[in-house]
Amino acid sequence: MQQTFVNLMRGDPAPRFKAATESNPQYIFDTVGGRYVVLCFFVSGGTPGAAAALRAVAENRHRFDDERLCFFGVSVDSRDKDSGRVQQSLPGIRYFWDFDGSVSRSYGAVPREAVAGEPFSARQFWVVLDPTLRVLDVISFKPEGADCAELLACLDALPPLHLHAGQPLQAPVLVLPNVFEPAFCRHLIDLHVADGGRDTGFMSDVGGKTVELLDPGRKRRRDFIVDEESVILAVQGRIKRRIVPEIARLFFFDATRIERYLVGCYTAEEGGHFTAHRDNTTKGTAHRRFAVSINLNDDFEGGEVSFPEYGPHGFKPPVGGAVVFSCSLMHAVSAVSRGRRYAFLPFLYDEAAARIREANNQFLDPSIGAYKGG
Repeated sequence: MQQTFVNLMRGDPAPRFKAATESNPQYIFDTVGGRYVVLCFFVSGGTPGAAAALRAVAENRHRFDDERLCFFGVSVDSRDKDSGRVQQSLPGIRYFWDFDGSVSRSYGAVPREAVAGEPFSARQFWVVLDPTLRVLDVISFKPEGADCAELLACLDALPPLHLHAGQPLQAPVLVLPNVFEPAFCRHLIDLHVADGGRDTGFMSDVGGKTVELLDPGRKRRRDFIVDEESVILAVQGRIKRRIVPEIARLFFFDATRIERYLVGCYTAEEGGHFTAHRDNTTKGTAHRRFAVSINLNDDFEGGEVSFPEYGPHGFKPPVGGAVVFSCSLMHAVSAVSRGRRYAFLPFLYDEAAARIREANNQFLDPSIGAYKGG
């Protein structure tokens, strides 16, 4: 049977996937945006080409810092894991265990027709990605092994992260002032203060269920869920009048539903922050379409919303102002260094997404029931 391969080219979006690493059984590749990425499809650490490639990575260890640049090797050979002949080295160096070949197939290292357990031809190469996870270069191993010199020349020529597109970029977000009136902002803050909120984590798929995981290193925020009907109706009215028309005008999307009526608080005392993430990467959150971050106060420092794939610029709307963005857009909240940042943080979606949500409710762990409804 003739074997055919995917052929990625400069400018193509990198295929997205989830795969196991040494320390994470469900590493979401989407989360690496915001820095340059080197993928090495070496197939098996037992091949001469792989040995040369991994030796070059070790000799250039200083380049891979997880800030500007990170490295991922991709192995389809379980002996690499079982023997320990390739091992991650944090920060910056990780390996995907791609023993079913799905990742390698999507990038073109393994033929489309390859069947696990049966012999097949494979290709070995490097892929260099920009901070938005688009292909910058594909560098094939030469017959004598990995062409490390060509890779290093490519890495040496990379511009600063914020100029990866040849000029500074503006993240594709809406900034809307005057969504909530100051008095309404104050009322929402008072509700949070009276309750105190609770520490919350982030969503992850574990054992077939979407669960909430707590990790202060990734996120530190105290949340209060509004359940007072009059306040919910007041929020709905303002979002419908002041945000929904702008989303429709610019993105041709009719937002008809709101998920969660949540007031969050990032505090300087607790180092409140949220590291870079996307809001729709689990079964229980796949329906989310737009995230909304409405500042309820401005007497704090830090706490800016940024979009690492598009540069370091952070957004801090005025009191009652909102940042609105796609849930698939990587974003982070910088640590609050003074005071407390209060924000109202809903998600918007439509009727088609509501059907996705209904179908995926079976995957929600009961412990996150507070995020249902809307």
